[in-house]
Amino acid sequence: MKLVSAIIKPYKLDEVREALGEIGVQGITVSEVKGFGRQRGHTELYRGAEYVVDFLPKVRLDVALEDDRVDAAIETICNAARTGKIGDGKIFVQPLEQTVRIRTGEAGAEAL
Repeated sequence: MKLVSAIIKPYKLDEVREALGEIGVQGITVSEVKGFGRQRGHTELYRGAEYVVDFLPKVRLDVALEDDRVDAAIETICNAARTGKIGDGKIFVQPLEQTVRIRTGEAGAEAL
């Protein structure tokens, strides 16, 4: 099993969620996060004063998947979240040692 974490632009969340649903992904955890990559933030003008926005609002999706479904999920997230502009985001894949469904006690792939 793997944990796929994607950092995307907030307005792309619905597109990504729908696209993952179409390939059969059932569970997604969504968190509002802030950060920056190559964008390095930007400068904004508010009431005549300039200020620097260092951390940009993003959305983090976490999806636990069986190994054979990871590549399809990555491709789906990339296609749905891509704008072609800087700041589209990143995807991280980590090994997932164990999963347990609290309600039933099921473990491993059955818990997904």
